[in-house]
Amino acid sequence: MPTLVKASSRPTVVDHYDVAADTKKRVTLRNAQTKYFHVKALSNGSFLLEPRILISPSAISARTLKMLDKSAANLKKGLASAPVDLTAFGED
Repeated sequence: MPTLVKASSRPTVVDHYDVAADTKKRVTLRNAQTKYFHVKALSNGSFLLEPRILISPSAISARTLKMLDKSAANLKKGLASAPVDLTAFGED
């Protein structure tokens, strides 16, 4: 799959094809460079797929993993703060 040359220029269509959803409403992406995507369903019926790259746990520092383990243990014990109200930020 060709890549865009300039990051600052508007994206152009590098490939297009028709696809039909199967009985479970799945489609196949040809030549996908990543395995995982974040999907946004738009009001006009379009879908925007953004590639997501997951990293291996070995790429995360030992200190960060230790903090995550401690936080998960505290949450299981019920040691957590009150929920944070994020309604002021709206939805994206």
